[in-house]
Amino acid sequence: MRFWIVTVILVALYVWSISGIPYSGIRENAGSITKAILSGIVHPDWDYVYLPEGEDLLRGMLDTIAIALLGTVVSAILCIPFAFWAANNLSKIKVITGSGKFVLSLIRTFPEIVMAILFIKAVGPGPYAGVLALGLHSVGMLGKLYAEAIEKMDRGPVEALIACGAGRLQILWYAVIPQVLPDFFSLMLYRFEINLRSATILGMIGAGGIGTPLIFALDSRNWPRVGIILLGIIVTITLVDMISSYIRKKLV
Repeated sequence: MRFWIVTVILVALYVWSISGIPYSGIRENAGSITKAILSGIVHPDWDYVYLPEGEDLLRGMLDTIAIALLGTVVSAILCIPFAFWAANNLSKIKVITGSGKFVLSLIRTFPEIVMAILFIKAVGPGPYAGVLALGLHSVGMLGKLYAEAIEKMDRGPVEALIACGAGRLQILWYAVIPQVLPDFFSLMLYRFEINLRSATILGMIGAGGIGTPLIFALDSRNWPRVGIILLGIIVTITLVDMISSYIRKKLV
């Protein structure tokens, strides 16, 4: 009985969601536009891979990787104190850890694209705004994951050092950090994969990277260039995922 109730509720939600989407039919030139897009993607502009005189695919992808990497490094450093603040097993006062978790949740509330627009208004368009947006937004998620890694650590070494009369800094340095550091690096690599995808999108609103020439190519309907940029994004993200997965398996 419960299964059918849940099924009816889900179907009702889907019907309600679909009914709210305005539909005015398919445009007359939709077929020709779709054909042009597919033709451009199938026959990409290989000359755009490298242009000695200016902006090209390689420079755009390197900028995107640099934005994602810097944003990840910034967030990985900034979120460490927040992670120790929010970890339940490092403080007996629940208000302290609860406030830390609330701050991390508050940071995660704002999407990267909203932060990127704010930083573009503040510091101007370009990679700097993208790094700031990814760095600040990633603090919320990385801080949460770091706190969970701290909460899962073995309490044995901590209790042994306490029994020996070690101070808080000694406990942190010799018992806590050696246990959580591999998880920290693994999570940082995972976040770098996510930030690399986000950096591509942020470039489309002026935050630097390959997204900027992509939106220009879309606006000018230069489908062969769109095709080679999409191909470059797919290849880059696939390679980064493979390398990152290999390193994470070695760490954890």
